[in-house]
Amino acid sequence: MPPLRRHQLAHLSAAGWREVLDRTWDDELRACLQLWAQGNLPLVVTRQSAAREHDQAPVSLGLSAPTHCDRRRVALQVLPSRIAWFGEFPLLAEAVQQLPRTARPGLDAVCRALTTLGVKTRAYGSLGWQHMTKLKYLHERSDLDLWLAVDDVDQADAAASVLLRHAPAAPRLDGELVFTDGSAVAWREWLAWRAGTCHSLLVKRLNGASIEREPEHFPRAAGWARAA
Repeated sequence: MPPLRRHQLAHLSAAGWREVLDRTWDDELRACLQLWAQGNLPLVVTRQSAAREHDQAPVSLGLSAPTHCDRRRVALQVLPSRIAWFGEFPLLAEAVQQLPRTARPGLDAVCRALTTLGVKTRAYGSLGWQHMTKLKYLHERSDLDLWLAVDDVDQADAAASVLLRHAPAAPRLDGELVFTDGSAVAWREWLAWRAGTCHSLLVKRLNGASIEREPEHFPRAAGWARAA
């Protein structure tokens, strides 16, 4: 099994879906899970237990249900042998087609600027799920959650600055800067921390989250020093 990452997608085998459907669910969730099994739709890797010490331990997965299932959240534990393959949320440039035309020009500018920086950007949350499943997730107040892969601090600075500069007034852009070791921070918090207007960061990792004043795990580059 490959190394796990937050927001990674997991497709279950037929045996895996049979085991999931054999569990006790209320009628609404059972109907939703049956829809997922029939369409071979993915689940998402969520926070893993700190006690997960070997590759054969159950994997924590989640499902964010569409509007017609009341947007419920489902948490599952699945054995690695029941995962057929892993995948990824769609690239932002692909997923924007789910949005109204009026919302696309600003996001197209964001995509172009991030591509120029070499930052791979994926859409998770409602936009990502709607693009993958073709089911209704988005509504008029939906925020867009972005997953931005950055190599080091300099690239994180540049990517966050792009979002601040080019982000359209609506929809609001949320999401995380994700470093090569899997640690992630909200891009707005990153900008505030780098500017010195806040003194700590919420850093999310596969096995949990922590508040850190001087994170030691981000790849350092010439721009590491915080602004005064």
